[in-house]
Amino acid sequence: MAKLTGIKVVDLSLFLPGPMLSMMMADHGAQVIKVEPPTGDPARQMYPMEAGQSVWFRNLNRGKQAVALDLKSERGCAQLWDLLADADVMIEGFRPGVMKRLGFDYQSVSARFPQLVYCSISAFGQEGEMAHHPAHDMAVQALSGFLSVNDGPDGMPVVPGVPSADMAAGLNGLSAVLMALLGRERTGAGDYIDIAMFDAMLPWSAHIAGDAISGGQSSVSANQRSLGGAGFYNVYKTLDDKYVVLGGREIKFARNLLTALDRPELIALAEAEAGAAQQPLIAFLRETFANKTRDQWVQWFADKDVAFSPVLDFREALDQDFVREKGLWIEAHGSHQIAPSFRFESEKNWQVSDAPMLDEKK
Repeated sequence: MAKLTGIKVVDLSLFLPGPMLSMMMADHGAQVIKVEPPTGDPARQMYPMEAGQSVWFRNLNRGKQAVALDLKSERGCAQLWDLLADADVMIEGFRPGVMKRLGFDYQSVSARFPQLVYCSISAFGQEGEMAHHPAHDMAVQALSGFLSVNDGPDGMPVVPGVPSADMAAGLNGLSAVLMALLGRERTGAGDYIDIAMFDAMLPWSAHIAGDAISGGQSSVSANQRSLGGAGFYNVYKTLDDKYVVLGGREIKFARNLLTALDRPELIALAEAEAGAAQQPLIAFLRETFANKTRDQWVQWFADKDVAFSPVLDFREALDQDFVREKGLWIEAHGSHQIAPSFRFESEKNWQVSDAPMLDEKK
């Protein structure tokens, strides 16, 4: 039996953080009722499409049921109350104040159903001076300091490739919901969870913002070991205009690589402070990697104990043999999906489910 069998989730959220949270619960047995406006979750229309559905929507909403409710109507509100009557979890991702205006804020819901775990997801939380400030992922990353170190060699921040604030909020939400359900086992009472994307991002800064966290100045990428200031944690261009990375700063990797390249005198530089002191090492590695193609370097490193990887695009990444071996990218029901990133020993035979069509009859 799946871990969350018997848990009912009513999810009013759209786009990414909330749907990711509830999909992870659905993947492990929870019954998830996705409540959408009559026009549907906008993610349904996001390209590209496969087998008649958005790839984005399918990979965030598989295994759920979908119902269209107009919460501005008495009938729609009555239907939502019916759905919540036997629910364990409610998730919403509206801007602060919306649920109160609709009559479904935590105080109103918990008065009827005190056993319910209620999770709100927003950019900056439900209270405070920033609560009503509109923001999606990149704006939150900008205000949390992360975009400042997502910069190129010229120091200009670039658009992040990963929606980290969205993902952090979804993961925090999942953890908090599961904790609240565990707590309910002891007390019988539900709880309210206020998940802010901004708050969820900040703990991820511990290893890159130490100076600022301790009261000092902000980190600068070029002087940080994890952000481009170290030779053995860096990106290098190859002869064919592709890229490889050295992704391990342990000195054993520097010894192994620099000895193999007949430059053992540079090993000491790998132990130096990140930044200016390591620039001669970085310059040497840039020149060296530019002498072979990416695939030639892959072959060259095959028998060497060095934290090295080629930089792959998504097509190359998904086509790797070990991805299929682990069952991480699968084809089923005429479409492709990314499988759950964690599975239990007792649930190894996870089966992919379809994403729901919008059912306006319920």
